[in-house]
Order: sequence, then C-alpha cells, then structure tokens
Amino acid sequence: MTLDYLIIGAGPAGLQLAALLERDGREHLVLEAGSAPGTFFSRYPRHRQLISINKIWTGSDDPEFNLRSDWNSLLTDDPALLFGNFSRRYFPDADDMVRYLAAFAEGLRIRYDTRVTRIARDGDLFRVETGDDTLTARRVVVATGVSQLYVPPIEGVDLAERYDTVSVDPDDFTNQRVLIIGKGNSAFETADALVGTAAVIHVAGPHSIRLAWQTHYVGHLRAVNNNFLDTYQLKSQNAVLDGTVERIARRDDGGYRIDFRYARTRESIRQIDYDRVILCTGFRFDAGIFDPSARPDLVIDDRFPEQTSSFESVNVPGLYFAGTLTQQRDFKRSTNGFIHGFRYGVRALHRILAARHHGTPWPSTTLDATPEAITDAIIARINRTSALWQQFGVLGDVVVVSGGTARYHEEVPVAYLHDGGLGPEPFALVTTLEYGPDHDQVDPFDITVPRIAENDAAHAHDASYLHPVVRVHRGGRVVATHHLAENLENDWNIPGVHQQPLALFLKGVLADAGDVPSDAG
Repeated sequence: MTLDYLIIGAGPAGLQLAALLERDGREHLVLEAGSAPGTFFSRYPRHRQLISINKIWTGSDDPEFNLRSDWNSLLTDDPALLFGNFSRRYFPDADDMVRYLAAFAEGLRIRYDTRVTRIARDGDLFRVETGDDTLTARRVVVATGVSQLYVPPIEGVDLAERYDTVSVDPDDFTNQRVLIIGKGNSAFETADALVGTAAVIHVAGPHSIRLAWQTHYVGHLRAVNNNFLDTYQLKSQNAVLDGTVERIARRDDGGYRIDFRYARTRESIRQIDYDRVILCTGFRFDAGIFDPSARPDLVIDDRFPEQTSSFESVNVPGLYFAGTLTQQRDFKRSTNGFIHGFRYGVRALHRILAARHHGTPWPSTTLDATPEAITDAIIARINRTSALWQQFGVLGDVVVVSGGTARYHEEVPVAYLHDGGLGPEPFALVTTLEYGPDHDQVDPFDITVPRIAENDAAHAHDASYLHPVVRVHRGGRVVATHHLAENLENDWNIPGVHQQPLALFLKGVLADAGDVPSDAG
C-alpha cells in the first residue's frame, strides 16, 4: 500500500497534522521512535519548567482570542483538548505537556517504537525503512524537531559535559567553578539552577545577549530564565563572558583550563580554570536518516533543512517539514520555532497540501467588494485573530478582489502568496500584524525615548509596537501600504482612528483598480 502521507515524529506538529489529515480522510501514518508521543518533552527542558505561557484567564470567552495567551494548545475544535485542562500554572511543567500530547494523540494513526533508519526517493515515491519494514509514500513530512545537540568547533570540546546529559542536581556542583558555553535559554536555565550551590559560574558566548522582552522574539533570553544576570551585575562572583572559547584542555588535577578570546578587550587570549565545563549551545536537525537520493539541502550552519514558502525541501520534491524545523523560514524573527507559532504553520501546510495535491482551494468567504465591507471584515479579524498575532509578519489575511467580487482568505503565509500560491499575481489586500522596523533597538521601559502616541493615526507608520498593516499587492508587487495606529488594548475599533482611515485608503486603491462598485460613493 502506498500512503499519501508519511509523517516522521509524533511531537506537537506531527500530531496536529495527523489530526487534520484524519479529518479529511487522507491515507497517512505517523512513525514515532519513542514509546509515546512528545518524547522530546519527556527530556527537555532539563529543569522541567516550560517557558511557553499558559494564561488561563483573559477576560474573554472567545476561544480564538484566548489562543493569543495559550502557547501550548494545539488547534482543535474539542474544548477538552485545550492545554488549560492539563495545567493551571502560568509556566507549566514539561510533564504536563507530555500528558497533554498523550491525550491529543488518542485515536490517531501512530506506530510507536519505530525508528526510521533510511529515507530514499525512488522515482515519484519515497521508500522509508524502519529496520524491520519498508513503507512507501507519495509524500513525507518530517516533524522530528531539532533533536541533536549543536556542538561548536572548539578544540577539546569532547571534554565538556553536555546540556542533554549533564546532572540536574545542584548539589553535584557544590563549591565548584563552572563554565557554561552558550547564551540562550538552556544556558541560563542551567546557570539559574546552580546559583545556590556553585562557587563561580561564568556564561560565555561570542554574541550579545538578546532579551526577548526587547526583541519580541520568544527564543531570545526570557525573563523567567535571567535571574542570573542580577548575580553578575550585583557582583556575586558570577559573570557573563563576551567572546569565544578556543580550547578546552584537562588539567593534571582533574579540572579544565580554557583558552578564551575576549570580544571587547585588548587581552587577546586569557586562560581560565574551571572544575566543570557544560555545553548549552542549542540543537540542530538530524539529517542522518536521508539517503543521498532524498537528502535535503541544509542552511544556517547546517542546523535546518532549507525550505520553500510551501515548507517543502528546495531540492527534494515531495519532502515537507512541519513544526520547529520550519523556523528556517523566519529564523529569529517570528514564532515558527515554537508551538504557539508552528501550530498555524502546520494548518497552513495542510491547506497547501490540500490545494496542491487534492484540488481543494484555500478556504475563503465571499464579501461585498466595497471599502466598507472589506474594512469591517479586516477590523473584525484583527481584533480577535491569534494566528496573525502569533505569526507576526509571516501570516496574513488576504482579500483577493476581482471583477467586482472579493474573497477573504485567512492565515496565508505571505511568502506563499508572493510565490503565486493563490494564483498568478492577484490584486490582493494583505493584512498582517507587525512591529516597527527598529522595534528591537528601543528600550520600551526608557521613558526618555520619544515614541508615537497611542491611537495616533497620522503617525501610525512610525509605530514600533505591534499593529496592523494593510498592503496592496498588484502585478506581483506592493503598490500601497496603510498602517493602523497602535492601541494599548489592541482594540482597533475606534471609528475616526482605525475604521474610517482604513476605509478611505481602501476606497482609493479599489477605485484605482476599477473594482469599486458604483454605489460605493
């Protein structure tokens, strides 16, 4: 039997896609190396606290709006399968995620304890070997995540302990000097766990620390993990070292000596001694299962497979990716690396597959092609959408206008539209939620820095906070842009500030396109 889809990995993305394919009656199967879904979360994060928020109370009973503050639920019509039923904690325990994914997986077509050993392409089909079986599929979707620790090219790096195996018992580090290599959340998660027992902790890396509250990228250092910075700046024997570790060597007494090159001082190389050295340098994609006939091109230091705007391998037709692997498309800019982002990417992938392989067009609704009707539809959506909120600048609502009719398409990847996903060069109005271009350069807590006033429609284009942007696409390019003013409560319902300026803008662009009905004024 040849499957339509073979999904590798029963993590959140694989489960989300399997549920959608099951609903549509597509022939599919999920292969999972572990004995249960969500194997990654049974090990990570090592200190077991998730940094994805679980905000139960929002003041709203709109399930779409509430997903803005629920970063753990997969997309489902079943209210029993919302993550809030499995944990009430704002930062949940990783074991809560394991329980949640087990519940979500019930009834889905999953083969556990099945490790894929080889994926090969044979003509128009894929042959997937699992050790004791070979399966055939028209399309393969890899949703394995970034499962291998990234090991930087440091001389002597094999002497270091690793984030994935190092002890998580703080007492094992009592009165020791510890070097942690890396400046991301895993590094600071580890450092925070040791501040009560280690004598000295140094966190080292060549790049500046990026704080998520400033950059708006949730993969940068989160406040829940940055208590260590207090112990550095308030002189408690800990420090952040800016530069590169160039060599790790074992000392005769059993400790380690590292050669460190500072990034900001004249001292070229300094030798520093430690009792322990730990690698917390992030993860990468494991491409070892691919035969040369199906091996995808890799990018970003070979950490991710390179993908088209359809989440398909750029060099292996029919090989798709889902989940955190799709962050290659918006690396360190938006949220495809996290459940609250890639759950919408998985839904977009499902719609792309349905359009490309099953003749099902992207879902849409019909509108009156008047500025007022289109304005009302856009305002209603941006006041409640979670997809555009979470996937800022990546997903957009698209209104295609043609021959006096308008069709509203939700949550279209903007790059997919640019590549002709909804047809060749449509006249379209594309709405996204976006931060200003220099939003990550401004300290939002510095009141001496001038900023655009709330609800200032005249200067909305200079806003730095998240706000709606409507662009007019025509002939394959953007011909006009309208920014809606920032609003403290993210409520774009003020007539003179939001609706009326947008309707006036749309009236002008529709008139230029010859698509304003004669009774529109």
